[in-house]
Amino acid sequence: MLDPLPPTIPHAAQAAARTWPDAPAVLENGEVWSFAELWQRSRAAASALLARGVGAGDRVAIWAPNSREWIVAAIAVMTCGAAVVTLNTRLKGREAGDILRRTNAKLLFTVEGFLGIDYRALIADEDLPALEAALLLEGDLAQGGKGAEDPAVDAALAGIDADTVSDILFTSGTTGSPKGVLMTYGRVLPQAAIWCQNTGLREGDRYLIANPFFHSFGMKVGWVACILSGAVAVPMPQFDVAQAIDLIERERITFMPGPPTIFQMLLAELDKRQWDCSSLRGGTTGAASVPPALVDRIRNDLGMVDLITAYGMTECVNITTCVPGDDAETIARTCGKAFPGNEVRIADEQGNEVPRGETGEVQVRGQGVMLGYLDNPQATAETIDADGWLHTGDVGTMDERGYVRITDRMKDLYISGGFNVYPAEVEKLLAEHPAIGMAAVVGVPDERLGEVGRAYVVLRPGANATEAELIAWSRDNMANYKVPRGFVMVEDLPRNAAGKVLKTELRSQ
Repeated sequence: MLDPLPPTIPHAAQAAARTWPDAPAVLENGEVWSFAELWQRSRAAASALLARGVGAGDRVAIWAPNSREWIVAAIAVMTCGAAVVTLNTRLKGREAGDILRRTNAKLLFTVEGFLGIDYRALIADEDLPALEAALLLEGDLAQGGKGAEDPAVDAALAGIDADTVSDILFTSGTTGSPKGVLMTYGRVLPQAAIWCQNTGLREGDRYLIANPFFHSFGMKVGWVACILSGAVAVPMPQFDVAQAIDLIERERITFMPGPPTIFQMLLAELDKRQWDCSSLRGGTTGAASVPPALVDRIRNDLGMVDLITAYGMTECVNITTCVPGDDAETIARTCGKAFPGNEVRIADEQGNEVPRGETGEVQVRGQGVMLGYLDNPQATAETIDADGWLHTGDVGTMDERGYVRITDRMKDLYISGGFNVYPAEVEKLLAEHPAIGMAAVVGVPDERLGEVGRAYVVLRPGANATEAELIAWSRDNMANYKVPRGFVMVEDLPRNAAGKVLKTELRSQ
């Protein structure tokens, strides 16, 4: 672990290059970059960005799957004093355009051909007055710069510190519009360092990162954690069970986090055939309830004896965590206790902490809580109260040990394959369909993904649309994980006396 802890992510990359210059930092397609090479490539890319006029306070977006170039681009953007804006690879042009406009992104880094998608073509018709160029990660990163030794890079690096905004990640919301979460290095790095210590991630570990870099987890306790700990980042563009097994066997992967579905798929393959998982040691899971039997199998059959579970969100990377040595029941039934550096409480509607064992909202306060929402002081004030408590919107209980169990969600969100889906956002997109008059979306159980969306739709007078047509339209206009897997045509939606749609009735149907 880097000691002392550097003030920013670029400073951490610089320190890692000094501490472990020849050690492997990133492994992709059988090719290794050392920590020294990663830093040199990042400096060269930063020089090119500075030549393009990128500087303090700017925003540069990355719309691409996990890759070594993604890491270089992010470090380079941050070195210039700009903030990284991440875009989910599943977004459609309309969704991406909205984020690019709201952040006034100056540049966009993207790729060609991932899953057959042309990202630049998706935003070709979007009005993006601030966007100066859409560049390719492969080929354009260092173009036009003066190289790694450019003294302007050192000057820019000297201008950033722990209070500089590092990134703007977007999280969906109950209002239907995604909100940009502002984070600073001082909020991210201490939490990432503690996470490394708690999970035992260490120098030389080979960390298979299937969690997307555009998410808080894949970035901050993914490749950033590798830089802090001296572990080797092994990026996966998307999770594929056969490819994951190949990487585990061939590259001797030791550490691998993921939602329960990933481990279920690995175990299902193990039931079919023997494959070599002997290198696996640890990881984390979460994002859904985890049966105790699954925890036992992950530890015993996959050999991940150091597996723990944790709970966090974009607005606070780490909220609670189990610790090494916790039994399978604790890991399965709880999401751990307050993450070091944070306080966690269960509170009632008046903001009073409730007695242990009673139900209330999970709230967190401490070093990991976001700076606020981008250009949205009202939403910030609604989420972080005057005493600094972040209201998660999740309902839970806390036992006498301080371990938290999430029992429900105050918001309507459901989790599909590890992705948070906010019905209000899906409903807002569905409202743009010419045949839809009203729509209400709820999450329903699904054996493979945990939950999927079901849309109850009232068609406009005289309009016609089939379920297949609405699903096809949705696939064209929203990220795949948001697409309802079923559409039910109804004459009207159930409502209470105030006119609010009764989603509890829809869920029970």
